[in-house]
Amino acid sequence: MKVHNQKIEIDGIDKEILRDLMEDARKPILEIARKIGISGAAIHQRLRKLETAGLIVGSRVIIDPKILGYSTVAFIGIYLDKAMRNPEAVKQLKEIPEVLECHYTTGNWSVLIKIICKDNEHLMNLLNHKIQTIEGVSRTETFISLNQQIERQIKI
Repeated sequence: MKVHNQKIEIDGIDKEILRDLMEDARKPILEIARKIGISGAAIHQRLRKLETAGLIVGSRVIIDPKILGYSTVAFIGIYLDKAMRNPEAVKQLKEIPEVLECHYTTGNWSVLIKIICKDNEHLMNLLNHKIQTIEGVSRTETFISLNQQIERQIKI
């Protein structure tokens, strides 16, 4: 790994390690080491460097929300009456557990959020009683996702 202008360059071994862990973050280090042909200690050392450099920012368990009864995913464009309301609006959006992502955007909306709900009634309740009641929200525009067709990370 080399650092240039706050960007890092990773070598082929780092890429192999990352690909294996992106596929399965619980893959044993020794299994990766045997596959690549280096020691487990070398893998750990490289991973520590990649974490320190900020390339690896964690690992997580991914839960299938459908198993818990969440079947409606929606994207909501939020129009704020004033741009200066953004920090407070985002603070209130963080308090809504169904909000999965929040993006400050260019274009018509001030904020774009991704939410997950059990059904359309849950979505309507969330819009009417939590999102549209946030001070400064002048209106919203909602897009329901019918099916997520691509989900991936950046290719290494």
